[in-house]
Amino acid sequence: MGFKTISLKLPTDFTPEQLRIKISKELRISDFTFQIENKSLDARNKSNIFWLVQVVVNSAEIKGGEEVNTETLEIPYKKRKELIMVVGSGPAGFFAAFVLQKAGFNVTLIERGSEVTKRGKSIQTFEKTGIFDAQNNYAFGEGGAGTFSDGKLTSRSKHISPEKKFILSSYIEAGAPDEIAYMAHPHLGTDNLKKIVRNIRLSYEELGGRILFETMLEDVVIKNSKVTEVITSQGILPADALFIASGHSAYETYKMLIRRGVPFRTKNFAIGSRMEHPQEIINMAQWGQVKLPGVKAADYRLTSTADGKHQVFSFCMCPGGIVVPAAAYPETNIVNGMSFYSRGGKFANAACVAGIHPDELAGKTVSPLEALENLKQMEEKFFQFSGGYQAPACSITNFLKHKNNNGKLESSYPLGLTSAPLWELLPAQIVQPMQAGLTDFIRKMRGFETGNLIGFESKTSSPVQVVRESNGKTEGFENLFIIGEGSGYAGGIISSAADGIKAAMGLVLR
Repeated sequence: MGFKTISLKLPTDFTPEQLRIKISKELRISDFTFQIENKSLDARNKSNIFWLVQVVVNSAEIKGGEEVNTETLEIPYKKRKELIMVVGSGPAGFFAAFVLQKAGFNVTLIERGSEVTKRGKSIQTFEKTGIFDAQNNYAFGEGGAGTFSDGKLTSRSKHISPEKKFILSSYIEAGAPDEIAYMAHPHLGTDNLKKIVRNIRLSYEELGGRILFETMLEDVVIKNSKVTEVITSQGILPADALFIASGHSAYETYKMLIRRGVPFRTKNFAIGSRMEHPQEIINMAQWGQVKLPGVKAADYRLTSTADGKHQVFSFCMCPGGIVVPAAAYPETNIVNGMSFYSRGGKFANAACVAGIHPDELAGKTVSPLEALENLKQMEEKFFQFSGGYQAPACSITNFLKHKNNNGKLESSYPLGLTSAPLWELLPAQIVQPMQAGLTDFIRKMRGFETGNLIGFESKTSSPVQVVRESNGKTEGFENLFIIGEGSGYAGGIISSAADGIKAAMGLVLR
């Protein structure tokens, strides 16, 4: 049996039978099996848009074959006595706990929010009534912030292949569509994620892992540079090692860790607003047509350094998605984006953010605690302007002209918009870069000026970063690992999960 990898151009609405016929003609064989390795849309020529599909074909009619990357994550098992505490059930925390339990440790995972079904009900209530639940929202609860998102599974890192394979295969076993293993830009959608995080948690529990919901980390006991216990809202728990994956919204966790001598530093991050357009505008700009058979909805990735100093870029683009109220704390007002697997909504949204350092924002050198406090004050400023969770908003055109809105803005945002001079609400240091970037975006995409800017986007990345070793262990501590987006070293589902896996494997293979 031989095999061969080939690349094929196929129509956007191709069927499995068409793919088989194409393979047969390309290789001049009749008896074969195949597996899709990669599938990406080529829309550079709007008059000829096609899928570029890479397949591995197996057949007795093929002689020999190429070398295939079969590297996988090997998790050696042995029964171990150590008690491992993991804080946070987002991708980093969960996959660290999952790997450690598979390796034979006794793992307890604590999550400040509730299990995903209860969390979802709280979010629905919030969006209908405006009554905020500090325990269950878009930031906190089972699965972390990523559960209520577009569920993108892309990563720019070139060094996490075994980890990425493990993550994707785990998701597929938990009910994710098989296509996430080969799509160039796979996504899960919130509707799938809510089922997947529950199923994969049940797999963890079947291995003997324990999870405590509605359990808040309040403090840690440290003796001789070693964590010995964690103090939670449900009592004191012993710990031979502690993994903290609290996400970048858990301000009180940051403050507690800094108070306990955990070293943090400030770093560049990005803030701005969320852009929203009718999806048909984006489809026309990208495809030259309102609909494309076989493709859900067009997306985009835009970057600019038009002001010569700051990078301005789109982030977390959600085709056919919804702008959502993503506050993690009462009396703060921030937004994010989400979409369902079908990406069938009327609107497209993405963050428009500018990269900046906390020192530049403050006009002076600031400590990590000051950087976090300054960011929180910005989030509170948007709440104070609207007097609640309505999102301050204006059109892109008016933002560029510093002109107040005339008329009502149409949006997917569930709690309504309130007309606002975003050029006054946003920090002055990012307004000019954003205006230069948006002007550049308008030149690149036809119809882009018709969109709106909504709210304050403050969670693309963290303004602080823990000082840690290459294996994720915190500098100056023997058994403390801070991982995921809250560590300042990862962002997004895949890179956060991989960060948690790498740190866990460091302990497994020590």
